[in-house]
Amino acid sequence: QDIGASIAVLVFPTVGPAGMVTLRLVFSALILLAIARPQLRGIPRRGWLLVTVFGVSLGAMNLLFYQAISRVDLGATVTIEVLGPLVLSVVVARRPSAWLWALLAFAGVALLGYGSFGDLDPVGVAFALAAGVAWAGYILASRRTGQVFEGLDGLAIAMSIGAVLSLPFGIAQAGVQLIQPPILALGIAVAVLSSTIPYALELIALRRISASAFSVLMSSSPAIAIAAGFIVLGQTIGWIQGAGIVLVIIASIGAVRSADRGTPPVP
Repeated sequence: QDIGASIAVLVFPTVGPAGMVTLRLVFSALILLAIARPQLRGIPRRGWLLVTVFGVSLGAMNLLFYQAISRVDLGATVTIEVLGPLVLSVVVARRPSAWLWALLAFAGVALLGYGSFGDLDPVGVAFALAAGVAWAGYILASRRTGQVFEGLDGLAIAMSIGAVLSLPFGIAQAGVQLIQPPILALGIAVAVLSSTIPYALELIALRRISASAFSVLMSSSPAIAIAAGFIVLGQTIGWIQGAGIVLVIIASIGAVRSADRGTPPVP
């Protein structure tokens, strides 16, 4: 997924973050609709409400995340974004000791910006934090959708909703650049790498493993993002900032394990 995001950054000068999100979600929706061919008739009102929430959270998460990585390095953005699922797991753990993990994570973010707060665009940081909130909502909605809808039906419908919501932003920012053949080709690549395959696998995984176990796997996201940013974009990070990212990863693992011993993060 982070490799796809790295490729998307390369296209930002042409179509902007919103334009890239639109391409990503539209092509992902088309691919998933062709694969799943969901039956829209017979979906109860509760099902439509659930899949709409899923689609809105999915679209918002992508729009906010891409706005963030257009201003802040990929590794730093993902480190800040992961605070959303982390705080969610701490809150549902309902035990005071879980908040120690949250403090450790915030200390990690402080180290991430140590000596370079001026280099971390405050607007980009705000977008990353908002993306973290949307990511927490995405995890909740994805698990519930996977329990209600069969196969990839729920994801296909939610992706379509997210794509429709992103269209006005993408068209306003990129205009006719969205339909240039080279841009369309890159949009398909990003859609497959960043949305179609990862989201489908995540939906399937959340049907088979607990949300806390899933969150442990997601806690490695900052490290993966740093690697992707270095390989594709040539982005580097200092040892102090690297230590901060390690603290966030450790805090994420500790928090979700604490939640697993208490109340499950997602009922």
